[in-house]
Amino acid sequence: MYIKQLSIFIENREGRLEEVLNALTEANINIVSMSLADTSEYGLLRLLVTDPEAGKKALKEKGFSAMLTDVLGVKISHRSGKLQELLKIICEAQVNIEYMYALSTGKDDASVVIKTSDLEKAAKLLQERGVDIVTSQEVMAM
Repeated sequence: MYIKQLSIFIENREGRLEEVLNALTEANINIVSMSLADTSEYGLLRLLVTDPEAGKKALKEKGFSAMLTDVLGVKISHRSGKLQELLKIICEAQVNIEYMYALSTGKDDASVVIKTSDLEKAAKLLQERGVDIVTSQEVMAM
């Protein structure tokens, strides 16, 4: 039910992101979705990739600090207010949304990647309300 997200800490300097992308390319790993946040000295790159374990290994071999984190992928329709409805379900259950970013799953729908304070509770609530969860198999096939 959860997706393994690859998180990489990188120095905030020219060319460092390219080095990460090169390492993944050399390992034949496709990036499905990404989020990059930075501070003045470091960046946190979050990726969904077609093979998270191999991605982590490839990056560590190149000297990067990388780890795997469980996240939820949630499908939402292209309709005004749909994201708000989804977030309301989670927030009403007093589950904190730590971060989220977009995930492209096709032209007819959209998806978001969500990290919450209680993934199990959030996933259960969403599934009970009929919300489709993106599987790791779907990500690996993209």
